[in-house]
Amino acid sequence: MSERRLSELARVLSQPSGIVSSDFPKLRRAATRMGISYDLWQQGLLYLMLGKREDGLYACGEGGTVISICRQVGKTFTIGSAVFLLCAMQPNLKVLWTAHRTRTSDETFQSMCGFAKNKLMAGHVEHIRRANGQQEIAFRNGSRVMFGAREQGFGRGFDAVDVEIFDEAQILTVKALNDMIPATNVSPNPLIVFMGTPPQPGDPSETFADKRRDGLKHTDGMLYVEFSADPDCDPDDREQWAKANPSFPKRTSETAILRMRKLLGDDDNFRREGLGIWDGENSISAIDPQQWEAGNIDQPDLDGRLAFGLDMPPDRSALAIGMAVRHDDGTALINLQEYRDAKQSGTAWAVDWLAERWPKTSAVVIDAQSPAMSLLPDLQKRHIKVIVTQSRDLGAATGRVLDMIHAGTLQHLDAEHQPQLSMAAHGVTLRDIGPNGLKAWNKKGSDIDISPLQACTVALHGAFVSKRKPGRKQRVMV
Repeated sequence: MSERRLSELARVLSQPSGIVSSDFPKLRRAATRMGISYDLWQQGLLYLMLGKREDGLYACGEGGTVISICRQVGKTFTIGSAVFLLCAMQPNLKVLWTAHRTRTSDETFQSMCGFAKNKLMAGHVEHIRRANGQQEIAFRNGSRVMFGAREQGFGRGFDAVDVEIFDEAQILTVKALNDMIPATNVSPNPLIVFMGTPPQPGDPSETFADKRRDGLKHTDGMLYVEFSADPDCDPDDREQWAKANPSFPKRTSETAILRMRKLLGDDDNFRREGLGIWDGENSISAIDPQQWEAGNIDQPDLDGRLAFGLDMPPDRSALAIGMAVRHDDGTALINLQEYRDAKQSGTAWAVDWLAERWPKTSAVVIDAQSPAMSLLPDLQKRHIKVIVTQSRDLGAATGRVLDMIHAGTLQHLDAEHQPQLSMAAHGVTLRDIGPNGLKAWNKKGSDIDISPLQACTVALHGAFVSKRKPGRKQRVMV
């Protein structure tokens, strides 16, 4: 069978416009002299990554190169060897290579040191620094590659960086990105690469997911490459392995993939990391749509024990106040009372809003990990006793919502009256939050805000666990 090109292997290939030349032909000649050969798909990837427009700047310099790829493909070899050769070819090139975990960063550093041991490459290397936190390969022409883990804070404080490699990009926080991207501002021609596997539930994957969304839209100024199997495939289908992994079976053996299949355990993990399938393509919402719709009501019963919950998305773009009313018959109502743009309205209004209602409220609840915790001191100053949920409480609260939906005892208004709550309920999966099987909500896509559901979830928790008795039943306006 003839070797296939990148365009034949990638499920998604979005290339930047205006490429008239590339650094790759020169790099490939150097690689050949040093005994390195690239498969056809690797050649295509590196040609596009190093492609330049008429002005001599990288065509993907604006949005970067983004690679969504499964494990056991050889991405570290492909990008690592290219970076090593670029440093040998271009004087005074400064490169930062970061991974989320220290172990991954250490493994990449050792792999890159392997290139330096090559007799044909060793002459380009000045020295190798192996101290923890200061791992570096320095070249005789003044170029440097520095390695570090983002979990250890690596990447802050650098300047005049020409190339940044974000490995494990599925675990790249917005804060880490904001800390590191400015380091390339003074580079005349920066090159930024994001590469990772589809994220697991709970990973801080907003950055990688946003990049993928841009790639799926074929946004210009970036290179997006995605290798993956069919979303609904049989995970043991060897043809699907070949779709997801361009190195199978030529460089990655069946034994290696079977070993990974066993180590990863369940099918979902293997779909993500072994087959490159994103959860948004095949995941099922944690809340059954029909059961959720069954809880729709037109005339809500507002008599009962009243509680409020607060939540914000990670980017603090909105503030949600959820309400819950616990009825004497064991049923309950949840409702999104307020949902405001925090960038326009701020958050201080919520303190006054809750203080006005506190005398007739049984509980106000915020989860300990929520950005809404910033309101806690101001709420306490207004003598509002806030229940702060920890992981165990949040797991119990999430479980209660699911149990009541299944039992048909949780009520809410329909999507027309509660669009944000409805969208959140239809856009959640579950994530692990502890060793005892506890689960919490997790959004299916980067463009979904689940804070309305989270606010109602903790409000329901407060309505059931609070011992505060405001004195009389309260009627509230929905």
